[in-house]
Amino acid sequence: MNKENLGLNTICTHIGEVPDEQFKGAVSPMYLSSSYEFLDVDVKRYPRYFNTPNQEHLSKKIAALEHAEDAMIFGSGMAAISTMFLAFLQHGDHLVVQNTLYGGTVNFIKEEFPKYGIEYTFTDGYSANDFEKALKSNTKLIHIETPSNPLMTITDIAAIAKLAKSKSILTSIDNTFASPVNQNPIDLGIDMVMHSATKYMGGHSDICAGAVASSSEHIEKIWNVGKNLGGSLSDMTVWLLERSMKTMGLRVKAQTANAMEMAQWLEAHSKISKVYYPGIESHPEYQLAKSQMKGFGAMLSFELTDDLDSYQFQKHLKLIKSSMSLAGVESTVISPHLTSHALLTPEERENVGISDQLIRFSVGIEEVKDLKTDIDQAIDCISKL
Repeated sequence: MNKENLGLNTICTHIGEVPDEQFKGAVSPMYLSSSYEFLDVDVKRYPRYFNTPNQEHLSKKIAALEHAEDAMIFGSGMAAISTMFLAFLQHGDHLVVQNTLYGGTVNFIKEEFPKYGIEYTFTDGYSANDFEKALKSNTKLIHIETPSNPLMTITDIAAIAKLAKSKSILTSIDNTFASPVNQNPIDLGIDMVMHSATKYMGGHSDICAGAVASSSEHIEKIWNVGKNLGGSLSDMTVWLLERSMKTMGLRVKAQTANAMEMAQWLEAHSKISKVYYPGIESHPEYQLAKSQMKGFGAMLSFELTDDLDSYQFQKHLKLIKSSMSLAGVESTVISPHLTSHALLTPEERENVGISDQLIRFSVGIEEVKDLKTDIDQAIDCISKL
């Protein structure tokens, strides 16, 4: 059967399964060995080489979902993106990177690139024109994130890809917030797609992993660096991730539908001053998001009115959890200024629009009426303090 003709949920369920040749089990067997046959075999398998049976097969699922030739899985999203960067950037090269970006990526660039002699420029905005202005003669890579964390800005993927190709520059994207369910950047011309697989691919807040999908040529270069850095994933976690990804299409579509309803409700709420969600028409890039996304995702952010304490609001939630990560089946909230962007200075946070009143909301699969009730009761409680 041609996998290119398979539907999303079929790919999630069947592509990347490890055949159980011995017992014909319905799920992939788990290979926990760290040592494999050396003589008379075509493939020299070793966990750090990203090619144990479970690692190898799960990579095929991720590649199929992102419409890529090949993929790799890593021990975390940061292991994935740092390995990708170091595979294509070296001393004297220049990176152009979007200014609205996950704080961990920003910190990695600022802390580590100077040690390698790699130059970088953060764009002033996130339009194609902003990226073009930041280009230099030694620019080798453009990196974007859309929707961005946590303000849900939308970057024109096709425009960035077109710009880069006209200059023979590679492109990469953090596709974590959208997931392969809602967005496939390779179809729009992007070269490399990375994910924190901890999020929607794992989906149950119990796995830490990362992934990169691209052409076979690019993945080979990433592999050459990855085997030296050693950011591979244990086969126990690989097996759990493959299991979790079987329901990714169902989970993400349910979460996306909930997020749309919650965004519309929050926008009309008297105690919410602003909502950031690409699926509502008030979002400045609503039409762009509509043109390049299959769904608007399950992440949104909102700002409480100034008379409410954002910390106390989170403490008084009873159903929605205050949690460091995101994208599990349970709804969670965090304050970006205390978590994802805590490593930035107050001035840097202000420049990218991260206020102390901002709440990032990862919408789960609960009944929407229960989420609304929880938010209302928390606001009522802190209004009386």
